[in-house]
Amino acid sequence: MNKTNLSKIGLAAVLLAGAAFLFLRFLREDSGVAEEAFFYDLSEKKLFAAPRESVPPIRGLNDEQEDAVRAVVIAPNGNPKDKAARRIAYLEKYAPEFKQQLVKVRSGEADPLPRGTRNSFRFVKRLEDAQWHSLDSPEGEKILTEWNVPGPDGKYPVVCVP
Repeated sequence: MNKTNLSKIGLAAVLLAGAAFLFLRFLREDSGVAEEAFFYDLSEKKLFAAPRESVPPIRGLNDEQEDAVRAVVIAPNGNPKDKAARRIAYLEKYAPEFKQQLVKVRSGEADPLPRGTRNSFRFVKRLEDAQWHSLDSPEGEKILTEWNVPGPDGKYPVVCVP
């Protein structure tokens, strides 16, 4: 074999190895869809992970009482891997009748509520707040958006998953 053919074979081998490396990395890459979400047990005052399909409130950590609500956890510094910097942006729960409706919709027993009416059955609050606010209220809308502002370094907070 001449030198040109050896160079071509060497280049082909390097390209093939690079393609194999990228393909393996693609297979291992996270799809971006988390199977779990954060929930907060109101009586225990603790975060825990539960299936993201769970409809809050759900059973908490310490007993059979449904006292755990969805927690939107953020990394204000933009780095979700920095667990020390994480904080709860807000908590969310659904009205009992909306929760029952969602369960029926998922099982095929009912049709979903119209989009415009859903927010009146969803409630949010800050961790330190005593009162829950419906999403269709001015205070509820404020709670949903107030955390999403850039910090002193110009980075926006990132929502974290367990």
